[in-house]
Amino acid sequence: MNFNFLTPVSDKVLAHNELTAEQALGKKIKVHSRQNGIPDLEGVQMAIIGVLENRNDVNFYGERLNFDTIRNTLYTLFPGNWHRTLADLGDIEPGETVEDTYFALRTSISVLVEQNIIPIILGGSQDLTYANYRAYDSLLPMVNVVSVDTNFDLGDANLPIKNNSYVGKIIIEEPYNLFNYSTIGYQTYFNSQEEIDLIEKLHFEAYRLGEISGEISNVEPLMRDAHIVSVDLKSIRASEVSVNQKYSPNGFSGKEICAISRYAGISNKVSSFGIYEYHNSKNDNATAMLIAQMIWYFIEGVNCRVKDDDFHDENYYQKYNVLVEDDELIFFKSLKTGRWWIEIPFLPNVNNKLKKHTLLPCMHSDYVHATQGEIPERWYKAYRKNSF
Repeated sequence: MNFNFLTPVSDKVLAHNELTAEQALGKKIKVHSRQNGIPDLEGVQMAIIGVLENRNDVNFYGERLNFDTIRNTLYTLFPGNWHRTLADLGDIEPGETVEDTYFALRTSISVLVEQNIIPIILGGSQDLTYANYRAYDSLLPMVNVVSVDTNFDLGDANLPIKNNSYVGKIIIEEPYNLFNYSTIGYQTYFNSQEEIDLIEKLHFEAYRLGEISGEISNVEPLMRDAHIVSVDLKSIRASEVSVNQKYSPNGFSGKEICAISRYAGISNKVSSFGIYEYHNSKNDNATAMLIAQMIWYFIEGVNCRVKDDDFHDENYYQKYNVLVEDDELIFFKSLKTGRWWIEIPFLPNVNNKLKKHTLLPCMHSDYVHATQGEIPERWYKAYRKNSF
């Protein structure tokens, strides 16, 4: 595949990288440079792509994006005990139209995912998630998207796409490949009651900031079922980021957003990970450092992946049947990792696209609540979605 629409990592970043320690991450990354071109992707498992596109930001004022500070910071970090290879493929420049940029990103992601390479996308406005989603049209029949965001970004889907309406476009436009959409960390006062009601009506999942901050491990089963993870930097509280990045005094802490990134990396299903809504800041590198650490934790998670969801061999799992009223709930526990799943039964008389039993990731607490007569809310929503 020809990646001619990707521009190389800047010479300034490469010069800065020459000054880093030999053990630093920058010395171990395969980098797209002006001198050597696109690196050989043989054996690469993850690839960074910057997308210098923000024209569909509702607050766009002509800002030209630059990811050099993020790369400089990331390259100076030290890798863990990693066995997976990372590449930096450079940036996608804004096309003549935003749709041209979408096409370049969609094509890049599709090619990389087909080669079992996980793209790590730096944006740009979050509407780029729409192009990320459309890259899966020829890859998967059904797609699960998790967005870490203060807003649902449903907007008015009848108007041209913007960063506050891209989810609405994903929902209404053909082909209909979206199976589940989850929002992590939404803040009620940023969303109309109509949007909240629509999310509930569609049986999508929405978790308020307080729910997640109170128990960050609740993110893990959501990420375990995701194919695409999109992080809006506005979900991070203002005290953690640079001046130009500040949005709200409430949000995730740096520690929490890094934990969320690691959970995304650990998931065996997540095959693309994007960080969006970045704004340049000249005098304060806090945002660049935080993004670099988010990427570091995502890579760390990918290196810690364990295949534990094969339930054909009874030596690797335990099965639990729980009766709750008129329903029989079937739970599976991996003996490798201790992680839990709950079975969503296939309804033979329903025209659903999956046509099979589905295992939904869950927590041990869901099993405990089931033994006490409580049906897990995630099971109920997934069951209802499977019924349509």
